[in-house]
Amino acid sequence: MEQSIKLSKTPGKRREQAPLPVPRPDRRFYANTAAFGRFGIRWFDPQIMPQEHSHGHIELNWLTAGAMEYVYDGRQVNVPAERLIMFWAGIPHQTVALDRGVESDSRQCNVYLPLDSFLHMQTLGRLTETMMGGGVIALTPDAIDEHTLRRWYQDYRSGNAERTDILKSEINNMLRRAALIGWDELLPPWIESVTPTTKAATPVRYVVAMVRHIIENLSEPLTAEDVAKVVGLHPNYALNLFTEVMHVSVRKFVVRMRLIRARSLLFEGNISIANVAFQSGFTSLSQFYEHFRTAYGMTPREMRQNLHG
Repeated sequence: MEQSIKLSKTPGKRREQAPLPVPRPDRRFYANTAAFGRFGIRWFDPQIMPQEHSHGHIELNWLTAGAMEYVYDGRQVNVPAERLIMFWAGIPHQTVALDRGVESDSRQCNVYLPLDSFLHMQTLGRLTETMMGGGVIALTPDAIDEHTLRRWYQDYRSGNAERTDILKSEINNMLRRAALIGWDELLPPWIESVTPTTKAATPVRYVVAMVRHIIENLSEPLTAEDVAKVVGLHPNYALNLFTEVMHVSVRKFVVRMRLIRARSLLFEGNISIANVAFQSGFTSLSQFYEHFRTAYGMTPREMRQNLHG
């Protein structure tokens, strides 16, 4: 960002605290690993980050005024106000400079989409590839406004499961529209594709290739050897790289993605639970029930009844 950016230490104004959201089954699903963060929205006074960090989300940022500068895996990104910025937060990032606007009253809204939920979203095409390629984008100016973001926040904080599901659907539709009409690149994707013949690549490039293969073949049998073969690495080395970058093993990642697909199928219609299991890639009903109950704290049938009850 240009040198005219000023670092402001203006203290934030006190604001009313919203009530804590009512616990939901998916909170348990995301409770035990840093690989995939929970869905969330928050408003706060923007601030300089003392150090870079990473977490298991696709992150969306909105500034009401001013501007800020990110360092994203060592690359500078200038973030304007009143545009929704989007990137994969699993890559280390840090806010290093901040302009709080003419009135020094800028506010920031962050939306956190769990990475696994984002990867499950259909018809995003090049948008998914851009995120997993390390790109940072700004959605078009008409994609969203501050009023909608504040309504989303109230829906999220309401503790009402149906309002939250509607909110997530609205986000999904916004991203589907972006995938159709495009966006502005703040940082072009830089993680290139990897093939079995690639001689050398960074760990992130290898892992992105493995993630893509898993998502595209989720309903098929997936072995460590199959996943490693995609990038031409020894299985043990490939699995260690995956765990290092994603903070979760390949096996657990596959199970989580299959559970998200299963949950979506449960909500879509009258598909039998057996077909939900098999279409999600589980090889037996008992295996499916065990994983589902562990993740969500209830059986697939109970979740379906709760939705329609």
